[in-house]
Amino acid sequence: MTLFEIIILAIIQGLTEFLPISSSAHLILPSAVFGWYNQGLAYDVAVHVGSLLAVMIYFRQDIIRLVAAWFKYGFSQQQNTDSKLAWWVILATIPAVILGFLLKDFVEVYGRSALVIATTTIVFGLLLWYADKKASMQKTIEQITWKNALFIGLAQAIAIIPGTSRSGITMTAGLMLGLNRESAARFSFLLSIPVILGAGLLATVDLVQSPGPVQWLEMLLGAAFSFVCAYGCIYIFLAWISRIGMLPFVIYRLILGSALLVYVFAFA
Repeated sequence: MTLFEIIILAIIQGLTEFLPISSSAHLILPSAVFGWYNQGLAYDVAVHVGSLLAVMIYFRQDIIRLVAAWFKYGFSQQQNTDSKLAWWVILATIPAVILGFLLKDFVEVYGRSALVIATTTIVFGLLLWYADKKASMQKTIEQITWKNALFIGLAQAIAIIPGTSRSGITMTAGLMLGLNRESAARFSFLLSIPVILGAGLLATVDLVQSPGPVQWLEMLLGAAFSFVCAYGCIYIFLAWISRIGMLPFVIYRLILGSALLVYVFAFA
């Protein structure tokens, strides 16, 4: 990979990880459309780790509070709001871990194509529009139940398919359950932490054990640029989402998906 490609892909990851437009799809597109060198899952995970650091630093106070409450009340009969929320994050993570383990190789071979991305971009974009339009937005993140968390977790598991958007599908599920936009986004961001952390650890173990050369400098640069962009994106998104809604992202997904379909059938 050239330095230009490393930086552009890292910026793409940082800007799209927490927006409901699918970062994995945007990371695949340059190689599929422009013929760039396929960066592979190792670099994908590296830039995701940069995003992980951004969300952990941004939500550091929430993380400390939830972890402390989980250790203090998590195994007692007197749960408080924070310890329950910590359990719901754990519960919602389980489906993604199971499905990701079972389907990782299949998705790597058959799911990273422009046609798959175009289809999922459009379909789940329309679903996001429907959820945002019909949402009652009466519940806050503190009112999430274990059933709500499991539903959002099952939705998150679908995001293993490129183009779905992990943040998009979890926000869609949250809106369907009556969460307001900010609460749906915050819970989605909290859910990203264990998923990205787990994927990063597994990929790191594979890279260390790999007999081939590992481009550590590429990965470090990608993670650094991704971190800066992701942190700014989180801040702006949470500040604006209650006012602008999901429609701008839906429109973007429909335009992107349609353009990809034209590319697939006309040029691929």
